[in-house]
Amino acid sequence: MKLGILPLGRPTFDVPFAEENLTAMLAALEATGHEIVGPRELLFDEAATKAGIAALKAAEVDQVMILQVTFTDASMTVAIGAAFEQPLSIWSIPEPRLGGRLRLNSFCGLNLASHALGLNNRAFGWLYADPTGDVAADLTAMLAGARPSGKLALGAVPEATEAGRAIAKAVNGQRIARIGEHPAGFDTCAYDKADMKALSGVEVDELALDDLFDLARAVPAEAAAEVRKQADAELSGLDEVDPEELDRSLRLKVGLDTLKANGGYGAFAIRCWPETFTEYGGAVCGPASMMGEARVPCACEADVYGALTQMVLAAAADAPVFLTDLVDMDADDDTGVVWHCGQAPISMIAPEVQAEATIHTNRKQPLLYQFPLKAGEVTLMRISQAHGRRHMVLSHAMMLTRPMSFTGTSGVLRFGRGAGDVLSDIIASGLEHHMALAYGDHRVALRGAAGAMGLPLLEI
Repeated sequence: MKLGILPLGRPTFDVPFAEENLTAMLAALEATGHEIVGPRELLFDEAATKAGIAALKAAEVDQVMILQVTFTDASMTVAIGAAFEQPLSIWSIPEPRLGGRLRLNSFCGLNLASHALGLNNRAFGWLYADPTGDVAADLTAMLAGARPSGKLALGAVPEATEAGRAIAKAVNGQRIARIGEHPAGFDTCAYDKADMKALSGVEVDELALDDLFDLARAVPAEAAAEVRKQADAELSGLDEVDPEELDRSLRLKVGLDTLKANGGYGAFAIRCWPETFTEYGGAVCGPASMMGEARVPCACEADVYGALTQMVLAAAADAPVFLTDLVDMDADDDTGVVWHCGQAPISMIAPEVQAEATIHTNRKQPLLYQFPLKAGEVTLMRISQAHGRRHMVLSHAMMLTRPMSFTGTSGVLRFGRGAGDVLSDIIASGLEHHMALAYGDHRVALRGAAGAMGLPLLEI
């Protein structure tokens, strides 16, 4: 057949490593014997991707394959899906868990793509595999239509329980401050205020990023110094990061505290990038860790349903909650990795480990917390809008004692089911890329909460 390819990437990731992997992907595709048509270099922007789409349409390809070489948002994936009636597939690739930066974050790109394509009712095939490994059979199967994304059926709405009604009551009437709009192509973070209120009783106030930035800039030096004392007590290495950027980052914590006090907010959903770096000059990740430890959840990328999810799980667990990305699944090792830049609550740190102050791996500014997550039983949950259906996704796993997989805050999980099966369910569910994590097994209470909120349940 004539196979059209579109290699997607972002220049904020490790471009030389991405190019090495793209070369290996192209070699594996050439070995299939099909005619490969399309650009052989990474497409970093909308103009280049649209030019690639036009070239494939002119070539009248039989199938289209997105090579998800690094993380990208889903905007171009949706455009590609809409441009072609031919079968569509996505090949995403793992990277070694070496304790350094997340160099590609390719899986998260697949995660966003599966959610966005699901919302658009666009079928696709998928593969998550190392291009230097034995991928011939899986590629052949995907091109033959034998690796479809599918669509999981939802379970029934569970019976509401007394504990579940208490969780729903604890959330009802609370307020979330959404600070800035979610980034383009992050369909996972879209929401509707009226739907949110009808579902949970939670009100959302929509604030501008400048509201937070102006508050932070006006913070007295003494107030910023108090936050510095907290960071000094929790982290090593503060003196090794840029002091002015650190000061700006710490001031964001005071700004969030001020907004909470003035607006009565129980959680925040913050457009954390790129403007906190490019316009303000300091990361909000460290302050988000501090707020999370204080039971005030902060969701990245203005993910309002992510903030609601944290509030519900925190009420069930009576403990701090971490809104995390799933960034790797290894069927052979039977594990997955959860990660976020550096904002897990400090109480989740592995024992006998010193948390470190660090900088954002792509944007190179502080303050981020860095440590591996402690071993123990965990519950993962998401109030999802996947496939246009509101429901609760629930999972259970054991956090293992493993070395830190990637910089920031991360942990290695073993699910109750095989990692390969869970991975297939994640794609077939169209699950959002953020899930909330808390230590302990809270599934019984959350099933009851799903019943109290009228949410069908999907356990993966």
